[in-house]
Parts: sequence; structure tokens; C-alpha cells
Amino acid sequence: MGFSSLAVAELPLLCSLVNTQRESFLCQQRKHGHVNYYKKPIFCNIKSNITATATGSNNTATAGSPSSSSCGGKVLEIREIDERCRKWMWKGKFSINYFVSCNSDSQSSPGPPLLLVHGFGASIPHWRRNIDTLAKNYTVYAVDLLGFGASDKPEGFSYTMEEWAQLILDFLDEVIQKPTVLIGNSVGSLACVIAASESSHALVRGLVLLNCAGGMNNKAIVDDWRIKLFLPLLWLIDFLLKQRAIASLIFERVKERDTLRNILLSVYGNKESVDEDLVEIIRGPACDEGALDAFVSIVTGPPGPNPVTLMPGLSIPILVLWGDQDPFTPIDGPVGKYFSSLPSQLSNVSLCMLEGVGHCPHDDKPDLVHDNLLPWLASLAAS
Repeated sequence: MGFSSLAVAELPLLCSLVNTQRESFLCQQRKHGHVNYYKKPIFCNIKSNITATATGSNNTATAGSPSSSSCGGKVLEIREIDERCRKWMWKGKFSINYFVSCNSDSQSSPGPPLLLVHGFGASIPHWRRNIDTLAKNYTVYAVDLLGFGASDKPEGFSYTMEEWAQLILDFLDEVIQKPTVLIGNSVGSLACVIAASESSHALVRGLVLLNCAGGMNNKAIVDDWRIKLFLPLLWLIDFLLKQRAIASLIFERVKERDTLRNILLSVYGNKESVDEDLVEIIRGPACDEGALDAFVSIVTGPPGPNPVTLMPGLSIPILVLWGDQDPFTPIDGPVGKYFSSLPSQLSNVSLCMLEGVGHCPHDDKPDLVHDNLLPWLASLAAS
């Protein structure tokens, strides 16, 4: 395979693919029968998740076809989201784009507010299928992390997981000002885990992790010989990305609509969810000034704290939702394998496997996510 095709295959996502090249490699190994080291968890009835935190039981379930209990929320238009967004000045110099939605019922609800945190390359509209449903009973916030969406993309900024986690904590402290449930996807999940581990003022009420990433990029190495074998190539790609002409060429190729569409089709289990709006959600911000610099900094920077070291220190309620068709953080890969083992180790963690769902469950099959998320949130609000 030539470098140009390798770049398209291994660095093509503004929405998490670059971050998880090591998982893509393992996925290919599994397809060819070279990896068979994972033992699936024992599944129990999903309803047991509601009380499992208190009992300390094996809080694992599997979910297939969604029921109609969570249906009814509309899909927000991108224009409507953009028009309703607000600005918050972080550290007095960075403009951060955010969104808030609530109705009269959610304002009087005893439930905590929710903060939605997108993954790599995505932005607030990636939650367009979830906001209205969640806002029926909760005040819902969503934020564009620095470097993404309509938030600033400052020249020369060194992006790190720790900076994003601090942004989340400062947003909770200055804007929401209440204990909040953090809901993140991919890298956004990891930023939420780091924020929760660093919170010293009870700002985080609970965590919902959707296919959590193992690090900001491909240097989040776990102890697996296959990843180590692939590491020299990943370092070569990092070196090439630091050559601006090459980085620009790759980035321009990735931004093409057909390229993005094909990538997203490979990431989503439900192909019908890959519409033109989704392609534009990923492509639009990538055309902003500073987007290339953010892309290169994130892919070539430090991977950040490892969730394996952080999760055992968290005592707040945690719901892990994992799409079983994710080719980039597969449930039988190193990261997925770790998270699937947590319910048997930590009584505060519940896990639900989502059948036929890819890397972005909330947008892939939103009703299935809502069917598992809403009862968990209701249980949390009642506790």
C-alpha cells in the first residue's frame, strides 16, 4: 500500500479515526483470525442496571432493537442549533461555542443538568438527534471543545487532553454552576473522565461514556505486541504530518465530501444515519482557519492520561454504552476489553452493549441509546 492510500486509510477522520489507528490495526488482525484473546462478558437483564450500583452486582447488559419508550424527540436542524448557540470566554481570551436547551418541565425537574461533549472532529450538532429528547426532562448543555466546531482554533496552541478537561471543569464552574452529568463520545468521553478525576468541588454528578477513547491519539499505547509492532509506522505518520505540505495534502483529501461519507459509513452501524447533514457537521468546521493546525497538534501531541489509571479512582455513578460494531475502539480491542471488565470490578459502573452500533452510538442509533440512558438518568435523579 502506497503512502497516499495509507494516509486515507489510517488518518482520515476528523471524527476519531486518526485517534484510534491502533484499534483499526487490531480490527484488521481479528478479521484475518490473528487475534482471539477476548472473552465476552456475561450479560444480564438491562433493567438490573438501574439498581446495580447499590447492590454491587455484575452491571452488564446487552441491548438490541430499541423500544418506543424514548421516541418522540425531534431531530434539530443544524441552522437551528447554530442560531441558538452562545459564546463563553474561557480564560478571558478563547471564545467557546455552547448550546443550552430546556423546557418548563426540565426547569422544575429534580434531575441534574447534562453536558454533552463531542468526539474528535465533531461538534455540537453531532448531538442533534439527542438534545430534544433529553431536554424534555433535563437542562441540556453542549459545548464545542477548543479547536473544534465554532469555538476558537488559536494559532500555535498545543492541544492536550488535560486542557480540554480543564475547559469542561471551568464551564461547569462558571456557566452551569450545578453538579452535572457529563456525557461524552470517544475523545470527549476521555476528557470527561479526566475532568471527573480532577474535580474537587463535586461538580460532576455522574458520567456517561459512549465508546470511550484510550487517548488523544495513536500514542496511547497499551501492553499489546501487535500495537508495538505497528508503532514505527505510526511514528512515521506523525513525522510526516509535521511537514506542513504533506499535512495540508492529507487534510484536504480527508475533507472531501466523498471521503468523509465513506469514512462515516465505515464507522456507523446504521448506514441510514450517515446523511448529508452529518457530512457537513464534520466538514464545515474543518474548513475554518486554524483547523489544520489543530488537526496536526492533536494527532502528533501527547496522548494524555490513560483511562485505565483513572477509572478505579472514580466513585460517582458511571454508565458505559458501547457499540459492538465499532471498528476503531472495538469491544474486544485493548480499550474495549478494559471497559467491558469494569462492571465486575467496580460497583458504580454499569455497561450496556449496543448491538449493531458503531463508534458514535448517540447519532448512529439514538433511540437505542435513549432507551438505556433515560432510565439510568431517572435512577440517578431519584438517588
